[in-house]
Amino acid sequence: MMDALLWPGVLLLVAIVLIVLEVFIPSGGMLSVLAAVAAVASIVVAYTESLVAGTVMLLVSFFVVPIVAAAAVRWWPHTPMGKLILAKRPASEDEVLPDTEEYHRNRLIGKRGVTKTAMLPSGDVLIEGRVYDSISSGMPIDAGRIVKVVAVDTQRLVVRPAGEGEAADGAGSGTENVLSTPIDSLGIEPFDNPLA
Repeated sequence: MMDALLWPGVLLLVAIVLIVLEVFIPSGGMLSVLAAVAAVASIVVAYTESLVAGTVMLLVSFFVVPIVAAAAVRWWPHTPMGKLILAKRPASEDEVLPDTEEYHRNRLIGKRGVTKTAMLPSGDVLIEGRVYDSISSGMPIDAGRIVKVVAVDTQRLVVRPAGEGEAADGAGSGTENVLSTPIDSLGIEPFDNPLA
């Protein structure tokens, strides 16, 4: 019985080694194909020896090959090549996001501002002298209304109309309506007539 399992065992061992090598060496699947051929060949050679040897090799192949493949995949991230290919999980969100104003909008929750455009449901809101892209929390809001930031959703501020008596944060810093300003006060020089 031992002689009947010698060559099938060697072929199965070759298949296992090829599976492990496929995990660690990028071969485009060629080593996997060779491993499958070696595993099938080990079963065929075992069946040519005897029915019992073939059945034993078939059962060993069905249990050992997947276990070895799973172990190799589980062990791979801890190898030098796996560490180079796989990214290290960041310890905190601050490591991933750049240190810019766009990524720190959560600090605006609770702040009040003035809508620069009608929010149907999205528009622009002026908060502390800066314009932010925002969306209303369910209702249309007219331009020039005081709103309060209630949440941040995918880098957009979610706002709702502020309660009575609430003033905008940073009031007086550009919250006046530019369209109601007379053109004479803007200091624009009259255009010369190009046809004259």
